[in-house]
Amino acid sequence: MNLETPVPVHIPVLVKETIEALAVQAGGRYIDCTLGAGGHARAILEQSLPGGQLLGIDADPEAIKIAKAGLEVYSGSTLLVNENFVNLQAICIKYDFSPVHGILFDLGLSSLQLNSTGRGFSFQHDAPLDMRLSPSQEVTAADIINISAEAELAHLIKTYGEEGYSHQIAHHIVQKRPIKTTLQLARTIELAIGGRKGRIHPATRTFQALRIAVNHELEHLEAALKQAINLLGFDGRLVVISYHSLEDRIVKQFMHQESRDCICPPSTPTCVCQHTACLRLIAKKVITPSPMEVQLNPRSRSAKLRAAERIITQDEYHNTTERLCFSVVANGGGWRRPALLKRLRRTFSVL
Repeated sequence: MNLETPVPVHIPVLVKETIEALAVQAGGRYIDCTLGAGGHARAILEQSLPGGQLLGIDADPEAIKIAKAGLEVYSGSTLLVNENFVNLQAICIKYDFSPVHGILFDLGLSSLQLNSTGRGFSFQHDAPLDMRLSPSQEVTAADIINISAEAELAHLIKTYGEEGYSHQIAHHIVQKRPIKTTLQLARTIELAIGGRKGRIHPATRTFQALRIAVNHELEHLEAALKQAINLLGFDGRLVVISYHSLEDRIVKQFMHQESRDCICPPSTPTCVCQHTACLRLIAKKVITPSPMEVQLNPRSRSAKLRAAERIITQDEYHNTTERLCFSVVANGGGWRRPALLKRLRRTFSVL
């Protein structure tokens, strides 16, 4: 390990549950779409020995630098890419990394970003209102705060932060502009709602809303989930850890929709959607951290894990066994050749 690059203390969330949900196996190929400091990536690589491979993606170049140092012992089995996971499919095509056994999204901010004193993600430190995951992005939180109309700002805080005092907060922000730092914004929000009214700091939801808006997090999540299905091999697992209701709602609705053959409205007399299930839910109920994990790592308290497995769709039944097998051999570097061939032959023998 490069001793000149210190690796911060990072406690990944729901590690055991993630490995089980991904069904990590020796020689498997996996994608960590939110690499962070590399905690989940390390656990996946350890479990997939010998022969496992991991593609790690993160929009934050600092995260890539730190994860590279922490995963140096696995350098021969890892490919780390500084990109946004909204480009997931393009990344995999570029590096010929598909199909894969599992894809992980660990959403929200990493300890690296929360503890950063100059990025503006937290009001625990006075810093410029930036909140960009990548420095290549153009719009900052300060731009949104100081340029948006009051009604637009209130809508953003209400929608992305689920903040009941959104109109009061937006009004006070407009009155106090320009607002340039995190502590300026936090104090303005406190004044707007008359101080702390619950367990969490009054600025928490507004900061969440701004971060989501700056990084287009919800739109990017929806796009990446759709791409993930095309990258999973049959029986491959999709695992998502979310930290607030907006993310979890998107993940839940996506997995439930893609696990159903028909998504027509209940009032439709006969199916016209021609939708075919391509996922199978691994667990009916959401998985959350144990009380012991929450005690050891308080940041895990709001984490929710959902998982699904890729299945063969009805349309895919029309392909021949040989075509599917040879396609996998040609494009996937020999991914699951014997097991896949046997399973496909058994599947088509009963059709």
